[in-house]
Amino acid sequence: MSPLWYGCRRRCHPSPALLLWRHRPDWLSINRLPARFNARGNVPVRERRIAMRIWIGLVVSVVAVGLATSSPAGAAEKKPNIIFILSDDVAQGDLGCYGQKLIKTPNLDRMAAEGTRFEQAYCGTSVCAPSRSSLMTGLHMGHCPVRANREIQPEGQFPLPAGTATVAQSLKAAGYATATAGKWGMGMFDTTGSPFKKGMDHFFGYNCQRHAHSYFPTYLYNDDKRFELPGNDGKGIGQTYAQDLIQNDVQAWLRKHKDQPFFLFYAITLPHGRFEIDKLGQYESTNWTPQQKTYAAMVSRLDSDVGGVLNVLKELGIDDNTIVFFAGDNGSSFDPKSEIGKHFDQTIGGKLRGFKRGMYEGALRQAALVRWPGKVPAGRVSQDPWAFWDFFPTALELSGADAPKDVKLDGKSLVSFLKGGDAPKRNYFYWELHEGPKSIQAIRFGDWKAVRNGPSAPIELYDLSVDVAETKNLAVSKPDLVAKAEKLMKEARVDDPNWPMKDGKAGTPKKK
Repeated sequence: MSPLWYGCRRRCHPSPALLLWRHRPDWLSINRLPARFNARGNVPVRERRIAMRIWIGLVVSVVAVGLATSSPAGAAEKKPNIIFILSDDVAQGDLGCYGQKLIKTPNLDRMAAEGTRFEQAYCGTSVCAPSRSSLMTGLHMGHCPVRANREIQPEGQFPLPAGTATVAQSLKAAGYATATAGKWGMGMFDTTGSPFKKGMDHFFGYNCQRHAHSYFPTYLYNDDKRFELPGNDGKGIGQTYAQDLIQNDVQAWLRKHKDQPFFLFYAITLPHGRFEIDKLGQYESTNWTPQQKTYAAMVSRLDSDVGGVLNVLKELGIDDNTIVFFAGDNGSSFDPKSEIGKHFDQTIGGKLRGFKRGMYEGALRQAALVRWPGKVPAGRVSQDPWAFWDFFPTALELSGADAPKDVKLDGKSLVSFLKGGDAPKRNYFYWELHEGPKSIQAIRFGDWKAVRNGPSAPIELYDLSVDVAETKNLAVSKPDLVAKAEKLMKEARVDDPNWPMKDGKAGTPKKK
């Protein structure tokens, strides 16, 4: 007996084949079969089987074709997870993949080997709050509403204003779970810059930058709820190392949201001062100074926690569908002649001039890596420039999220570039900063870089294609390019009463 018919004679459940036969279309009905099939008023078993096989074969073929055409499309439509890990004050020269010999960073070196390392990735500007504000808003310093560090008493910083769109808001509207951990610094919870008013579902860590200077603080925040840390006095080494709690929360959040698309902005405070660490580890036995040992241990702890995030992604099976960005929020925070800057050669053999709060390449270029297995080329080293304000439009393209209405982003999507294509074309990169007695500016167009250390200061001009260390000021011999730079600087910025161009007068914001 044919297995197609076991359901009829045994009075049990009909086979799937029989169910398909019973729901055959009208053109395969018994009355439509050739006359010789039903000359005696019934249908011979052989012919019945032939008809059934025709029908079942058609159904199977249609299903197979449907699966073949729909599966790839379904896979392609799956939204990638997006993680941006932002280190506070790490320099290019701190990482092994950029040439560091003394500090060990195996996880970041592995990330570079498995993804792309960028030699000319630029921060928003050369200090904390405005740089991360540029990252979140997709605006350069000529348009960004935060252009310097500025404290708001009793706790917090000048907030992102109401109506300022952020990448987190767009991703949340597109169905992403969103979280930030570490240091926020863009507005306390009762202000317009609260992380929850800027698109974040979850927050853990420090809101205020000044508070984040202590690695053994007296309290942290879980969402907007403050919780105390007994055994810490906020003045030095205590019982609870804050980064332990922050890292644990990040890993728990990733596990909780592994089955839906997510955006994580992990703003790790390491290795920003104060220079405090719970364990010196491999550096304890060196003959370095205490500060050198501590700084190296802080960079290695940063590296370890980045590795922890990558390991969780692999453990959860979402590694291949997660793009991970790593960057510093500005260049080196140390004078190259200082105890740290000189010992660890943060200028990379004198390659980069300047440091934090300046406008030279050592202040604006930062360590930057991107990893996405199977999408971002492994082992690639790129010399093409990009900047923090490119992240917002990049995330929009990655996620399929809608761009914010009535907002013109300054950045360009990097998706094609990250996958191995050409870098997007643009007219210029622009920076300014309003800390210290004078407002300072810089602009890059092509390989030309112009710096103005005050509104009345002369413009300096450098050819980065042959002088990345910015040692040869060509302003006198290139007056046409100086005029172009001055024109672009004027075009690039919109006046903001919160950030007037200062020329050495009173009203200098307090440094952070």
